[in-house]
Amino acid sequence: MSGELLVLLAVTVAAAAFVQGASGLGYALIVAPVAGLVDPGLLPVFLLASMIPLNLYVAWRERSSLDLRGAGWITGARLAATPAGLLLLAVIPERDLGLFVGGATVLAALVSLAAPEFAPGRGAFVGAGLVTGITETATGVGGPPLALVYQHRPPSELRSTVAVCFLVGEIASLALLFATGRGQADHLGTVLWILPALAAGAALSRLVHQRLDARRLRLAVLVFALVSGLVLMLGI
Repeated sequence: MSGELLVLLAVTVAAAAFVQGASGLGYALIVAPVAGLVDPGLLPVFLLASMIPLNLYVAWRERSSLDLRGAGWITGARLAATPAGLLLLAVIPERDLGLFVGGATVLAALVSLAAPEFAPGRGAFVGAGLVTGITETATGVGGPPLALVYQHRPPSELRSTVAVCFLVGEIASLALLFATGRGQADHLGTVLWILPALAAGAALSRLVHQRLDARRLRLAVLVFALVSGLVLMLGI
């Protein structure tokens, strides 16, 4: 990867870490299309691995607001669905991965924009976990189902619970990817290069996460996801 592309990826990661640290979602929707354009081979290992320190930080910062019941149901379903995500990744040719990630990103953003307000129950938690387990393992993008479940809950509850669910799921997906030979160590090396940018974005989010208009930021993230997903699908 050239220095210019690495800088582009680092700037994107910093912005995405700020957005997710402030609102609880958005990292994968922002980074996945850009990483797919820079180097499709980075997905999903780079995306999953780079999210671990970010979600660990957010989960600890917001730990007092964690919804244990919801996190338990989501995590159980998400772990059960992880092998299905690996199977999906195995049948998608690498040349088509950008198209698939772009399509998944656009669909996730549209569903997030259109979903009506509702009170989540066990069925919603399990459904979100199942979808997340498949899509996050295959593409690294798994946030929208969780965002749908918690979008009308207090922002701190969304941030903490989504971060914990992501954290457990990312570790499980990476373990399975490397155990089956789908993960490559050089993608972890790229994560090391962007850690300073990720840390900067996460640290800045601490300054605004209690005051930010989460609804407007969420809308901006979803619009960005739509545009970048379309760009990735069209190969522009």
